[in-house]
Amino acid sequence: GETDVLLVDRAELTSGSTFHSAGLVGQLRADPTLTEMNMYSVQLYRQLQQQGEHPPGWVESGSLKLASSSQRLEEIRRQVSWARTFDLPLHEISVSEAQERFPLFDPTGVVGAAYLESDGHVDPAQLCYSLAAAARAAGVRIATGTRLVGIDVQAGRVSGVRTDRGDIECEVVVDCGGMYAAEIARHAGVRVPIVPMAHQYVVTEPFLPRGIGQLPSLRDPDLLVYFRQEVDGLVMGGYERSAAPWTATHESYDAIPRDFNARLLPPDWPRFEEIAGNAAVRVPAMEEIGIRTLINGPEGFTPDNEFCLGETEIAGFFLAAGFCAHGIAGAGGIGRVMAQWIASGEPGADLWHMDIRRFGPIYESPGYTLDRTVETYETYYDIGYPHEQRKAGRPLLTSPIYDWHAEHGACFAERAGWERVDYYGPHAEAGDESLRPLGWAGRHWSAAIGVEHNATRSAVGLFDESSFAKIEVRGDRAGSFLDWVCDNAVARGVGVVTYTQALNAVGGIEADLTVTRCADDEFLVVTGTASATHDLTWLRHQAMACGADVLLRDISQELVCFALWGPRAHDVLSRLTPTDVSAEAFPFMTSRRLAVAGLPVRASAVSFSGEPGWELYAGRDEGLALWTALMETGSDVGLVACGYRALDSLRLERGYRVWGSDITPATNPYEAGLGFCVKLDKPGGFLGAEALREIRARGNPRRLCLLALDDPRQVVLGAEPVRVSDRIAGRITSGGYGYSADRSLAYAYLPTADAVPGTDVSVDLFGTWVAGSVADVKALARSTT
Repeated sequence: GETDVLLVDRAELTSGSTFHSAGLVGQLRADPTLTEMNMYSVQLYRQLQQQGEHPPGWVESGSLKLASSSQRLEEIRRQVSWARTFDLPLHEISVSEAQERFPLFDPTGVVGAAYLESDGHVDPAQLCYSLAAAARAAGVRIATGTRLVGIDVQAGRVSGVRTDRGDIECEVVVDCGGMYAAEIARHAGVRVPIVPMAHQYVVTEPFLPRGIGQLPSLRDPDLLVYFRQEVDGLVMGGYERSAAPWTATHESYDAIPRDFNARLLPPDWPRFEEIAGNAAVRVPAMEEIGIRTLINGPEGFTPDNEFCLGETEIAGFFLAAGFCAHGIAGAGGIGRVMAQWIASGEPGADLWHMDIRRFGPIYESPGYTLDRTVETYETYYDIGYPHEQRKAGRPLLTSPIYDWHAEHGACFAERAGWERVDYYGPHAEAGDESLRPLGWAGRHWSAAIGVEHNATRSAVGLFDESSFAKIEVRGDRAGSFLDWVCDNAVARGVGVVTYTQALNAVGGIEADLTVTRCADDEFLVVTGTASATHDLTWLRHQAMACGADVLLRDISQELVCFALWGPRAHDVLSRLTPTDVSAEAFPFMTSRRLAVAGLPVRASAVSFSGEPGWELYAGRDEGLALWTALMETGSDVGLVACGYRALDSLRLERGYRVWGSDITPATNPYEAGLGFCVKLDKPGGFLGAEALREIRARGNPRRLCLLALDDPRQVVLGAEPVRVSDRIAGRITSGGYGYSADRSLAYAYLPTADAVPGTDVSVDLFGTWVAGSVADVKALARSTT
């Protein structure tokens, strides 16, 4: 609906990476929201093509994905199950059926295939001109040949743009700069981790026989190649194992030449040899036919192969870039969510995996950003198994107990740059190997996880949670500010801990927090490891919007956090402190300062495991001494050092939600089962309260449910469709194995009528429907106590 819009381009439209894009449009992605965005792109391109005045050259050719390994066929079957939740016509087909559709390929070694009839390809330049024509008709002005020279920021908010043709006052700037986006953002003091990577493909001479018709696009990810028809020839490209970053280095950010407009890089035939050889394996004609040209064009890639969307730490400065060679496929959906985000303040979808705020301060390092991006490019077509870890740039952020963990056999996983213990390998000796889940869920599994889970339930576990994000909020108005941004009442007595959500204007959950009042004018906000930048930026924007004079500071690396949980946690802590830590003297959800092993510690009686105990916060320098004292003191009561994989199993059994999967900005507290946190009668109200009143009045059409599958070895991975009777009723948000319950557990949003304990369900795991039922969370918790 906005019409006072000016688009400035340093050169001509399409002169960045658009003009050399291969133009493939595939809809199905691992992320549900991105799949829906790409589906909208197809709808839009069809519509523009049918209108005729400025057609984008849309060809709905369909697409084939080949499996040249049994593992890839498993992936295809998993993707077919995902497609069911979107009504996408993706079907597994036989190798012979695939060859009928694309008769040029050699089926040797191919074990299966999938076909999606509504995929296609588009002419990238024509698409851009088509969209530009529609924008101009709506009143948008487009100024080409206009170079940005500066972005003005006042009091943390964008106020204008300076160009070589004049200055523009504005309230919103959207950086859609593609591979130039990082350079543009630096004018506003914002770091955007996008690296230009050289990406090559060839266009063959005409050779297709007359009458062959329109071929579908073809991907063989096991051979790293893709094909699509180009008139009477083929376009062929891929993702080689020897990536070539273009302008970024380990010591410097990207430095794209000022005159690099509508230009290509020199052909790099030696680097293309691997792709060319693989292409000839799958399509033998590639060995004989002539090559018209090799296109070597830089594309903007990100460290995790996901987009960069949304508002940055500078209010009003938005990003829509970093599309990792998928900008054409996503353009329509990206435009829609960005327009809604800018106009209403909310994107209307769960975009956490694409939110620019997922990248923390570690990505200010050019070396770390480059290493991660290169690794992502070189593994572009690899199967993404659950719990598989990236290797580049590690270790980066570590707890002061890191060496202790390593010496005791810790298996680490990285989260937002932090090294965190998944589990301790030696504990597997006491575990039960027969509990290994079937299929993919059992690939990166260890019997140690069950040992650590059971120790926490029966005795006491010690977890290093130092990576958790910790935000200090100070000021005379700190209490009133936090009460405004949180749905629960958090400005309570000193020493009170409150579990709460922070909501957006439409009642969606922007953050899931614990808030501790440490003093009249001081609060400690604790959130997830990967949420630090997101939550801190969001809090700063809200403080700016309501004029709250508060100090917000990320203190995550200043403090350690150790969780001591289990029925014998009291036995351990009471021996190390003179303070009475009994349940009567130190109630649940309270916090206080005390001496532990002679060290100054803040102890908070909270739990994410469902067992009694404390989170213990201390200065980083005191961390090792505190950890060692706890381990030594608890040795005779069964204390076990534990990792995050056990913690995930513990929280599943107790019904604790995880932000980013079970709860997101697209879910509200009532449907998530968190209505007990909502205080609609709180004096002064809170952000999102009016939206929640409307939601409560009309009722929620769905509820988050805990599902228990009949076969405990069949463990979900996430995003699988859930069926009630013969209809798709929802999809899995998270899940795993509950060691105390001896059940495979999963969470999913189901229609309210189905969200009743005992309702029979089935979950599609790699093409097999596994039976289960909706479980009673409270009853399950009682049974595992």
